Amino acid sequence: MSEEEQEPVSPEDAVLTADALKAMGHPLRWRILCTLGADEMMVGELASRTGTTQSNMSQHLDQLRNKRILVSRKEGNRIYYRVRNEALLELIDNMRSVLCEANLEDSPRS
Repeated sequence: MSEEEQEPVSPEDAVLTADALKAMGHPLRWRILCTLGADEMMVGELASRTGTTQSNMSQHLDQLRNKRILVSRKEGNRIYYRVRNEALLELIDNMRSVLCEANLEDSPRS
């Protein structure tokens, strides 16, 4: 769709999108998303891989779940987290490739 054909963004959608991006914008939450990728992990494993406590990890996972970025499932006394859907995985991957340090440097355009 060209820009002329796109529907305007509703105020509600703008708020939801901005809130989700703010949640993803926290350094630890971003590391969580990058660590998860397409995998499913428990709190303890994520805490270990990101170097934080399980308590701190749980708080950040709740934020990402509340913003509908992550989903969780319970199996016995274990809770597993994963990125909600393929579209979000693609967005995270695109953000990583575009915003990593090497791609932020100014380079001459042809």
